[in-house]
Amino acid sequence: MQRRVVVTGLGVVSACGLNVNAFWDSMRQGRSGIHPITTLPPNQLRFTNACDIPDFDPNNYFDPKEAAYLDRFAHYGAVAAREAIKDSGVEFSGELKERTAIVTGSCLGGKASEDEGYVQLYRCNTTRCNPLTIPKAMANGAASRISFEHGLVGPTYTISTACSSANHAIGQAFWMVRNGGADLAVTGGSEAVFSLGLLYAWNAMRVVSPDTCRPFSKDRKGLVLGDGAGILILEPLETARARGARIYAEIVGFGMSSDAHHITQPSSEGAARALRGALEDAGMAPEEVSYINAHGTGTDANDRTETAAIRSVFGPHADKLAVSSTKSMHGHTLGAAGAIEAVATILAMRCGTIPPTANYTTPDPACDLDVVPNTPRQLQVGAAVSNSFAFGGLNAVLAFRAHER
Repeated sequence: MQRRVVVTGLGVVSACGLNVNAFWDSMRQGRSGIHPITTLPPNQLRFTNACDIPDFDPNNYFDPKEAAYLDRFAHYGAVAAREAIKDSGVEFSGELKERTAIVTGSCLGGKASEDEGYVQLYRCNTTRCNPLTIPKAMANGAASRISFEHGLVGPTYTISTACSSANHAIGQAFWMVRNGGADLAVTGGSEAVFSLGLLYAWNAMRVVSPDTCRPFSKDRKGLVLGDGAGILILEPLETARARGARIYAEIVGFGMSSDAHHITQPSSEGAARALRGALEDAGMAPEEVSYINAHGTGTDANDRTETAAIRSVFGPHADKLAVSSTKSMHGHTLGAAGAIEAVATILAMRCGTIPPTANYTTPDPACDLDVVPNTPRQLQVGAAVSNSFAFGGLNAVLAFRAHER
């Protein structure tokens, strides 16, 4: 028998706030975290703006010796997990520790640590490598740290599917709790992109905006990169009710697909299959959905393709949907994006406020949806979906229902 699964804890680290309250305050006010890059030397890249997090000091959260064992992406993931676990009010007994899953997503892992090693090797001509490079660079660094910190010894692993990593992680965790493979899940994603070598690679792709991120706007010029983490606590509805937990929302569906089309160019058919899969898994009619947190990267190809996918799945109801891209505020956090956007989606449902698509200027006929331009909107949402569509053609969509309080 399948169990109903609810979200009882949230944690966020982002350029829009170092905790959930600060993050949501930015979202509900439509306040963008995009700013001139501060964590790297200026004038080395064709883009100058980003959503890095210069005010995050790991020594405020970890003993300096412990911090040295972790890459920045793992710092973010561990801190977001602490907030989510505390927010949930869960107490880990011996049995629950064995029945708790940790499923995280990360596109890159510890790229900054790798980059530092390559600088020493190729620029400084030294063959001495930091002995912590491998554990700092491993993509499961955040998941392992969360397990270690909280003594959680159940299934623990990391998924890496580019920009869909966090949605894939949350979806897998949801299925585990729903099907009885775990009694609780700590799940989400974390990413740290601001190392010079990696940014040169993004520079070469010519998909990063030279100024700001304007999803769905006709004059959009690309994405803006961001750092951060988002973590959710998932548990069965009955368990949450029995312990008197605050329930943010119910997670009801997960769909995924592969385009089998192109390594970087998206396919509307592939995205539509994942959307339909999430609705079918949820037993939800398209007409029940009021809000979509879009993948909405601000690139020409993604926004046109995502619009086509939404229209394909929702038909005439697409004209009644509120569709916004919060990447316009917190940036594209790659493997963490789905988790941060899941938090935004859940809080939009709970608070009756749709975060806007910020920085919007000019309608694009190819993106003819209600994209909630620039100004937050009061709207009671009974059901919502959150999209993630990745390079490599890997798509993952989550579906949520509001929980009656």
